[in-house]
Amino acid sequence: MLSEIKKTDLFWDYYLKWITVYKQGAIRDVTLAKYFMTQKWLKKLIPDLMLKDMNRINYQQLLNDYAKEHERQTTMDFHHQLKGAILDAVDEGLIERDPTRKAIIKGKQEAVKKTRFLNQFELHMLLTSLKLENKISWEWFILLLAKTGIRFSEGLGLTPDDFDFKHQRISISKTWNYKEDGGFQPTKNSSSVRKVQIDWQTVVQFSELLKDLPRDKPIFVNGKVYNSTVNDILERYCKKANVPVISIHGLRHTHASLLLFSGVSIASVARRLGHASINTTQKTYLHIILELENKDVDLMMRSLSGLS
Repeated sequence: MLSEIKKTDLFWDYYLKWITVYKQGAIRDVTLAKYFMTQKWLKKLIPDLMLKDMNRINYQQLLNDYAKEHERQTTMDFHHQLKGAILDAVDEGLIERDPTRKAIIKGKQEAVKKTRFLNQFELHMLLTSLKLENKISWEWFILLLAKTGIRFSEGLGLTPDDFDFKHQRISISKTWNYKEDGGFQPTKNSSSVRKVQIDWQTVVQFSELLKDLPRDKPIFVNGKVYNSTVNDILERYCKKANVPVISIHGLRHTHASLLLFSGVSIASVARRLGHASINTTQKTYLHIILELENKDVDLMMRSLSGLS
């Protein structure tokens, strides 16, 4: 397909073919959808631009136009999704020089972020407000995510066989495709396949809840699952406990934040969360890491002052 591309072909059409050849079937559907969305923006912003005319000025103008309606990080993602296709076009002689070189990434000012995590007291108030009965419910789902930090789709993909009560751990090896028609699917990346330790209280609670359930069936899935439904339940309990309203994903941030504040190393938190790189953990929780570094400085100064 790409062998038939000519320099005079439209750039957005080349990019669509490039996605089909290099990305379709190689990445998760949710990631592939982002590439197709990028292609739609190309068709909107540069509908008549031919491959041969893609130079540094045109590329920078494309980024600038995209940045008018998007935050800087989103523009950066847009740039990264285009760069691979453009470098391949350069290699094939369809574009003379790399137009992405020295590209400047702009973007709208970031919107005010909602509260992403709770502190230890707030989480305690939330969890004690949960109505936990002797059967599986979304309340138990909320408790489990708060105590493990696993992703929403990972929690939905859990079966009783994934619980190793003897060794106090849960095996994360799959997710549930709740965004489409359901069914098990692979984890976000290879690093997401992991074993997550759980406390003895969670062991006692879930060993009783799961004893009569089918061993290989998802615990929390019974029909179509909507992220918004579980978020609404969590919001109701946040309000009931008089704590900031967070999302289901905010439970993951809460879990990681509490571990970091408790002195757990960044490397250990990264492994527990299933991050592909420790850099992801550092970037996501930079504000906490900086706060902890400031505490470390105070501690070091107090220790040194005692030496005189």
